[in-house]
Amino acid sequence: METKELLKKVRKIEIKTRRLSNHIFSGEYHSHFKGRGMTFSEVRKYHQGDDIRDIDWNVTAKLNEPHIKIFEEERELTMMLMVDVSKSESFGTRVQQKRDLITELCAVLSFSAIQNNDKVGVIFFTDQIELYIPPKKGKSHILRIIRELIEFKPKSKGTNLSEAFRFLSSVVKKKCIVFALSDFQAYDYDKNLKIAANKHDLTAIRVVDLAEEELPDIGLIQLQDPETGLVNWVDTSSSAVREAYQSNYSEFVANFKSNCLKSGTDYLDLRVDVSYTKQLLEFFKRR
Repeated sequence: METKELLKKVRKIEIKTRRLSNHIFSGEYHSHFKGRGMTFSEVRKYHQGDDIRDIDWNVTAKLNEPHIKIFEEERELTMMLMVDVSKSESFGTRVQQKRDLITELCAVLSFSAIQNNDKVGVIFFTDQIELYIPPKKGKSHILRIIRELIEFKPKSKGTNLSEAFRFLSSVVKKKCIVFALSDFQAYDYDKNLKIAANKHDLTAIRVVDLAEEELPDIGLIQLQDPETGLVNWVDTSSSAVREAYQSNYSEFVANFKSNCLKSGTDYLDLRVDVSYTKQLLEFFKRR
């Protein structure tokens, strides 16, 4: 992608997602994700209705007038974005690809974080760790993340969620806010998910396309697994085939939700053809 075209795409995403974070999500983000405690801010005169437990007796004695201590939330939080860049994220039959939605979601969450002066870091993964961007503050850092989300070319095609969660636990030592954005088309990641969720405030956002949820009746078609390259002919006109597909998909979704529930991980399903604004806002409020 040429530099001019890349900058244009970055700017387009920045304008859209920053407006959303400024007017919708930053308040919900701030109210939901709390800092490490309360720190002393200043002393002011006592007003009727103030909690007497906050009275600063030293200052009160010195000035011969009641004064209280004012505390404010000590935020200084870190947000980590775990971004699945495997080949299956390039799939999309409605409006946009899953990767496009993930890019927008990361931008909205990142701008919401820096509105509150928090740090943001990113882990790009496939079946290996593709790129780690350490947490930093500031708009220029967020724009760098958006550029990487748009043009990053992974070395591998597969998905290994277990390795991604293991890496998170090993590289990020202090508790932080984590959003894992993926289609979660993998198994056997429950152990490392639980370890990561016990350490961090973790939310799994599963990004899906309508065509993945239900096999349409369109006759004999050729399907290819984007990660393995395996090609099969599938007779979608067969009700037995469609029912088997639906059964397998339901089992996969149940496995994902079960892993989240057992580990204490919050989760949210977002479809590429449905606006995420309302769902994400409701999710924050529900939490």
